[in-house]
Amino acid sequence: MTITRRATVQGLGIGALLPLAPRLALGQPTGILTRPIPSTGEPIPVVGLGTWITFNVGDDPVLMEECAAVMAAFFEGGGRMIDSSPMYSSSQPTIGYGLRKLGYPERLFSAEKVWISDAGQGGAQIEASRAYWGVDKFDLMQVHNLVSWEEHLPALLELKAAGQLRYVGITTSEGRRHREIERVMASQPIDFVQATYNILDREIEERILPLAREKGIAVIANRPFREGDLIRQIEDEPLPEWLAEAGARNWAQFLLKFIISHPAVTCVIPATTRVDHVRENLEAAGGILPHEKLRRRMIDYVEAL
Repeated sequence: MTITRRATVQGLGIGALLPLAPRLALGQPTGILTRPIPSTGEPIPVVGLGTWITFNVGDDPVLMEECAAVMAAFFEGGGRMIDSSPMYSSSQPTIGYGLRKLGYPERLFSAEKVWISDAGQGGAQIEASRAYWGVDKFDLMQVHNLVSWEEHLPALLELKAAGQLRYVGITTSEGRRHREIERVMASQPIDFVQATYNILDREIEERILPLAREKGIAVIANRPFREGDLIRQIEDEPLPEWLAEAGARNWAQFLLKFIISHPAVTCVIPATTRVDHVRENLEAAGGILPHEKLRRRMIDYVEAL
């Protein structure tokens, strides 16, 4: 029998998870790795939560409850950063539903995006996003895929100066616009850059990651599993005998450990609909990390599959 992602979550008992909300203001669990945001030194756990596709559940009450259960497990496990975008359809109101259900956990680090070609409508879009989440202000606002960044970025920096945002950033995905990303990183006072990085998509190692370290810019790695395609491609392959050396116990942790072991990566944002998966993802933020020689071995092993 095939067990679906949704069925697994239902089997874990959503109702048992959501009462955890009163405890979510507790301090950071021990053992979870954090990295400082370079512009301020604020520590952030190296594993966050993405919402592309997975939280786009419309107004289905069962699926909204499942997403809320994922969020409950995420915060209980020490997670902070949740990343979304107006591009992600109903993901924003789904986040808002979960946050209300959980009593707006104090440790939330809200990462959103502005994504509209008419820069004059950027403020209205940000306000709509804020209303969906139900937060007073966002921690991080990013220009999504550099759409009209020349107009949006100055506006975001003004909001930051006025105390209406804490951090400002830019994003790209699937290997696009890397040269333009580098130009913005080199010339603008941004706090974050978000780009695709995984064991097979490593282009940003050449210029973007070194530039981020040079300029003191935090890096968010997106598409760690290529929307699950990477996991599906290798999940039936044998795990390496030396898996424990990488600090992992399954393929997902193997792939996440590779990403967060790069010293320039601040946070990776895997998306999931499963409570057990979000817990496994957070476990990747603990224990040992692969050293450089082992990272090379990990690459060689996956590329040979």
